Amino acid sequence: MPQPHNPTSNYLITSKPHMRGKITTQRIMLDVIIALVPAMLVAIINFGVRGTSVIAVSVISCVFFEWAYQKIMKKPVRVNDLSAVITGILIAFSVPPTVPLWTMVVAGFFAIVVVKQLFGGIGQNFVNPALAARAFLLAAYPALVTVYDFGLAQDAVATATPLVQFAEAQLHTPGLGAIWNALWGFGHTRGAIGEVATILVIAGGVYLLVRKVINWRIPVFFIGTTAIMLLVFGRHGPMTGQPQYEIFLGALMLAAFFMATDYSTSPMTAMGQVVFGVGCGVITAVIRLWGGFPEGVTYAILVMNLLVPLIDKLTMPRVYGAAK
Repeated sequence: MPQPHNPTSNYLITSKPHMRGKITTQRIMLDVIIALVPAMLVAIINFGVRGTSVIAVSVISCVFFEWAYQKIMKKPVRVNDLSAVITGILIAFSVPPTVPLWTMVVAGFFAIVVVKQLFGGIGQNFVNPALAARAFLLAAYPALVTVYDFGLAQDAVATATPLVQFAEAQLHTPGLGAIWNALWGFGHTRGAIGEVATILVIAGGVYLLVRKVINWRIPVFFIGTTAIMLLVFGRHGPMTGQPQYEIFLGALMLAAFFMATDYSTSPMTAMGQVVFGVGCGVITAVIRLWGGFPEGVTYAILVMNLLVPLIDKLTMPRVYGAAK
């Protein structure tokens, strides 16, 4: 008996995505790495073998743990998408060059296995892996990740960072020279490995904007909100802030351009990105002004990461013709 014709038999039915572009994940990640290279080179020059070792161990650990987990779990090995490389660089950028190298192995395991792979891999993690690893190190080994190195690694002098000095009112009204040093990392403007030359971090962020890898809303509203909050409330009373200096200290620029803009942990909608950036800025300023830490970007972004599903839900535009 002849079977009735199935009209769908002439079509190839596959799972999404159905629209494909020329831009691949590997290409996007390569652009991010290119954007980080100038700041990385300056950090290597400033911190010598020690800084180079921290970066290398961090990257190798992240790549190894991603490869090993996918092998053990019999999943497709996707280390060639370069996402683990970026996570390793960002973890290294968020710690001082004086950290023991084994802490980079611990951080790499936590970022890749616990935060990323256990939740499904790239695109499935709900918080930024590098920042989560930084927060873990800060909670587990605070004495190791809060001692900073100034100058070359072989002639290290442990002291407070300029952001700590500013928070403790040791710096009141920085002049143009202090701002210049903060931008280029001259003098004693030293901190974590990725905080050395802020101007190169900004240049890398501009490169990502030009390449359309990231959107301008999150970094602009993040940095802008932080600056306004610091100016309005100030460390010595209303309107006494020095945001023209303070925004170039710490990891604000690195976080705004390279961490807050992570695709899987930031909102999809335009309004949601604005809300996300403003929220990050408010929390960062609150922690800097009244919190127990001189820097607040880590916890600011992690808190806002957790709110992304709600932000997307509340800011998602209604489809034309759909009922309320």
